[in-house]
Amino acid sequence: MTTGSGSTLDLLGDAVPLKSANAKPEAAALVEVLVTLRAHPMVAWCERMNSGAANIGGRFVRFGWNGCPDVLGQLKDGRLLGVEVKAEKGRLRPEQTIFLKRVRAAGGVAFMARDCCDVRRELQPLEGKT
Repeated sequence: MTTGSGSTLDLLGDAVPLKSANAKPEAAALVEVLVTLRAHPMVAWCERMNSGAANIGGRFVRFGWNGCPDVLGQLKDGRLLGVEVKAEKGRLRPEQTIFLKRVRAAGGVAFMARDCCDVRRELQPLEGKT
């Protein structure tokens, strides 16, 4: 459903910007995944994790780490949540796969998501276990 303000409503009724000719598909997926996670009853909190590097005040500064997921959070039962967001054709890099496996091996919940359906599919089996 289009709102007339350059956005559309997702399944939860929140406004999501419409894609423009030069829109980044992964950015749109990230918005959808974050909205879904923040509305999910099992999620205590979640935040976008930025990683990369920049020149700040003449100094080269690195932030995040290789394999850092796009979203980190916590489930209400205390488990760590890590979600790597990919566009329709995106694939995990090896360091991203390793990080998600490490989170799962330590008892956390970690997965790749392309949209709200992936988030619901991954969290649904856990709902009765909290």
